[in-house]
Amino acid sequence: MDSREIVTRAIEFRHPPRLPFFQHQVAGVPDDVCDCWEMDRAERGWFFDRAAEDDWGCGWAATEQKNMGQVVHHPLESWDHLDRLRPPDPRNPFYYDRLEPTLATAGTRYRIVTCHFNLIERLHMLRGFTRTLEDFYLEPEKIDRVLDLILEFRLQQFDELHRRFGDRIDGLFLTDDWGTQNGTFIGPALFERFFLDRYRRLAAAIHGHGWHFFLHSCGRVNEFVPYFIGFGADVLNLQQPQAYGITEIGQRFGGKVCFLTTADIQSTLPAGKPDQVRAEVRELVEHWATPAGGFIVFNYGDPESLAIPPAMTEVMFQAFVELMHTGA
Repeated sequence: MDSREIVTRAIEFRHPPRLPFFQHQVAGVPDDVCDCWEMDRAERGWFFDRAAEDDWGCGWAATEQKNMGQVVHHPLESWDHLDRLRPPDPRNPFYYDRLEPTLATAGTRYRIVTCHFNLIERLHMLRGFTRTLEDFYLEPEKIDRVLDLILEFRLQQFDELHRRFGDRIDGLFLTDDWGTQNGTFIGPALFERFFLDRYRRLAAAIHGHGWHFFLHSCGRVNEFVPYFIGFGADVLNLQQPQAYGITEIGQRFGGKVCFLTTADIQSTLPAGKPDQVRAEVRELVEHWATPAGGFIVFNYGDPESLAIPPAMTEVMFQAFVELMHTGA
């Protein structure tokens, strides 16, 4: 059975022969996923390449700690600019021409395209985080207008992606961070008012193209996980097991959605204690994996930005390899 089938079976709870691995770093460990980020590369300049203004007009600056940087200029700092806001062209060949070389290397691996900054993330990048939270109450109609622009851009982009690549893609990996260490930024009522139906439309489009829907969301998002499952996310990329509570997540959601996960990127891996990493790996497989599937091993991929000792990545993957047949 090839890697693509193993990943697909894990997502769909169809009894994969082992745990699949989403990693491109450690030799001797399965590497089952071909991940392409190139659709996110901005024509004006990409946030990972250099400080720049992206194609939505958000101004990026590098941070002292090596990472993607952060938005420091918000095009909608004043609502006076709303009528001038123009999304990028979702069918711009620039976003798609770069995918071909990566997809050509996929072989028999599962093929995924990553799409950063979707509804909440792009919204607060455009407006500013504090102003966004305030305007859910003060300017809801304007928030709706911006979210509709973002949503329509993504839907058209997915259509173009499918037109060009069709079933050469297996899944889309969307990011939207929704939590602090203690809970979500907003409560259920606001999520339902502004986001639930829009996520349903994203999910319907992704599934309509025949792809799986991966959703990344950092923070303690436990109370939103029922929404994520309900609107159609097939895979949840949760990277902070200690923040969620491994047992709690397993008891509430194990077997209901596939988890794409790693040992905790903020506490366990940076601590640099091999026995602690191995213990957490065992706990994750015990509580989040099922004999039918529902678990994919993940690699954050940038240990330097998180101050993770490089050896811990290999420790973690070797621990998962030892358990890869017991968790599936």
